[in-house]
Amino acid sequence: MSNDKSKIESSSDNYDRIAIITGATSGIGEATARKLVNSGIGVIGSGRNQEKLNILENELGNAFHGVTGDITDKLVQDELFARAIKHFGQEATIVIANAGRGLGGPVSSTDIAKFEELIQINILGAFSLMQKAAQKMLDNLKQRPYPDFAADIVVIGSLVGRNISPFSAVYGSTKFAVHSLAEALRREIGPKGIRVTLVEPGITISGFQKAAGYSDKMVNEFDEKFGPIIVGEDVALAIDFMLRQPPHVHISDIVVRPTRQDYP
Repeated sequence: MSNDKSKIESSSDNYDRIAIITGATSGIGEATARKLVNSGIGVIGSGRNQEKLNILENELGNAFHGVTGDITDKLVQDELFARAIKHFGQEATIVIANAGRGLGGPVSSTDIAKFEELIQINILGAFSLMQKAAQKMLDNLKQRPYPDFAADIVVIGSLVGRNISPFSAVYGSTKFAVHSLAEALRREIGPKGIRVTLVEPGITISGFQKAAGYSDKMVNEFDEKFGPIIVGEDVALAIDFMLRQPPHVHISDIVVRPTRQDYP
């Protein structure tokens, strides 16, 4: 976790809302953190790369505060919500479950041990964060009732969580599970005034491909077939737009893909 104690004290700046973003050190998470800060939202960002979190803190100032750790650790999740109050002086009313990992390969040959790791972060990590966010926000409704204030849980899914993909089948299966959890949570807490939004990016160029084991040849083929490929900033624009709707308007499911991407 951040060692800069001066940044833990409550910020004197005023922010429209406070957001927690997991996986904020790269890709969609980093781009969303930057976009929300530019939109007047304070951000608590998590990631395992403390150096990158420090860079974001120095670049974005008091509007961004980092928490280093593995998001599957419930103590790290607790710290995210605690830091919102310590640093900004108010509860987080936006939680973006973005942290996740890719894994290329078909069902017939994927390493089971790697699949187990994928389940741990992509499903169990997302589930536990969604559950904690829901509990916190339901409690907050007692002081900040709907529809006077908005409360948002945003879940980053994937197009391969709706369409079977032979080149990332097991990864897609974890996103099918996350999509189901997101919709179930929406039906549970949406009537109480909390928006649960699923964002399904198509092929998005980031560090994801390298971590998932996709070859440079495959990435180049994506670009040739579907390019220009979208980047994290494109998805961040959609997230920012959804969050800025009035509390009674809910864009519950949105797909963001390159214009030329026909499938999935």
